[in-house]
Amino acid sequence: MRLLSYNIHKAIGVRDRRYDLDRVSEVIAELKPDLICLQEVTWRARRTSYHDQPQLLAERFNSRASNFQLNVRYRRGGYGNLILSRWPFAAEHHVCLRMGWRKPRGAQIVVVNTPEGELRLGNWHLGLRERERHWQADRLLRHDHFCQSASLPTFVVGDFNDWRDTLADGPFARHEFDHATGPASSFRSFPAFLPILSLDKIFHRGGVNVRDVRIADSRLAQSASDHLPLVIDFRLEKKRRP
Repeated sequence: MRLLSYNIHKAIGVRDRRYDLDRVSEVIAELKPDLICLQEVTWRARRTSYHDQPQLLAERFNSRASNFQLNVRYRRGGYGNLILSRWPFAAEHHVCLRMGWRKPRGAQIVVVNTPEGELRLGNWHLGLRERERHWQADRLLRHDHFCQSASLPTFVVGDFNDWRDTLADGPFARHEFDHATGPASSFRSFPAFLPILSLDKIFHRGGVNVRDVRIADSRLAQSASDHLPLVIDFRLEKKRRP
């Protein structure tokens, strides 16, 4: 199975500043993911031609299930996180990660009925300050909605904005998660045309067998967004009979 995490930057190119959702869709299609976790997806915003990107992307990839979380609201429209899946969801939740007066942030939690069993999947876009990010990570990992499915194999993916890579030895170590995108020097994803920072990450726990993790750096991906996509190939371990 293949999971993709991608901050699409509202489908505005980093070099030409041109809005082109088809270009982002082509980047995703080339990678053939089963599960798609996106950040900075717009909904009826003026800058992106008032397009309903969640609906257009769900239709483009014939998604069996989709979940959109609108976090930042404009006078008209806004943007947030989107999960698309080849398989149905057994559960869906949104968690508010806004810290005080800072920019609204959020996390999505879904349980996916994959062919190999249920998978818990979290998708988010964290804040710009280190203290804020640690608070947000602790809030999600301790949240009732997240803990309800604690026994399931789990991924937490997205734009962590954790350029110093401190979350791995902090909240995720305390909650016994493995870091699949370390060392940071091997997973640089930002800015797309000359990546120097590892901002897009993946953590996993419990029955996940990660086969391969890589940054997709095609020429098209280098121009479609300000981030490069993160691709994870994995299997779920079979449960042993008692």
